[in-house]
Amino acid sequence: MNQEIIDDIKNQDYPSIIKKIEEFLSEQLEKSNAKGLILGLSGGVDSAVLTYLAKRKHKEKTLAMIMPDTAITPKSETEDALKMISLTGIEYKLIDINPIVNQYSMYLEPNEFAKGNLRARVRTNIIYYYANLKNYLVLGSSDKSEYLLGYFTKYGDGASDITPVISLYKLQVREIAKHLGVPDYVISKKSSPHLWKEHEAEKELGVSYEEIDSILYCLNEKKLSSEETARSASIDYSIVEKIIHLCKNSEHKRSLPYKPFRDQV
Repeated sequence: MNQEIIDDIKNQDYPSIIKKIEEFLSEQLEKSNAKGLILGLSGGVDSAVLTYLAKRKHKEKTLAMIMPDTAITPKSETEDALKMISLTGIEYKLIDINPIVNQYSMYLEPNEFAKGNLRARVRTNIIYYYANLKNYLVLGSSDKSEYLLGYFTKYGDGASDITPVISLYKLQVREIAKHLGVPDYVISKKSSPHLWKEHEAEKELGVSYEEIDSILYCLNEKKLSSEETARSASIDYSIVEKIIHLCKNSEHKRSLPYKPFRDQV
């Protein structure tokens, strides 16, 4: 990999970015007449960044939902989420979704992949229940890397009212986490949606985030072709093709539902 490209991605004015996101959150609350913010806190870096951003100016009106499925979520993840609650002092609710998932499973055909995405959608249902109850805005935790790849569950963790870090690549999210004071053990841990046992993002994707971000950065910010991207990033062309394929195949996740007559509602 080309370290210069990775450095280009990481070297941003994070204090300015933090300020802009803070202003965005305040503007959205005012614009929507919402009373606060709600988010799912998993113990990972993306949701940790949301938590630390929200608590800076909206600590008293932010609710974090911690929703493990105790059958598959590592205990350490829930413990890390609770540690961040202690560090930030925001309100939280801890709900084990395992009984809910099991109840669904009694009526459904068995499939572990579909069941994993069901877990994400159950969590979103619970978040929106409390958002409705409290008139809160739902914060989405998708970063730019996972959003462009389509690495999220449609109408699951991909559902939200506002997406504060969607313009930041995963490497940038990790950097902004340092500026916000997120603990190092959260920043350095391997990313995982925890949709099934021993679920790790990089293992499932088969590519590291350093490679993913380098490729996406070359394609989107530098406007390079796939061949130029492979050469510039010093990454095998087959991996570049794989990332492009993932982006194209997930386009439907980033679009409103398609309709047959475009000029009609």
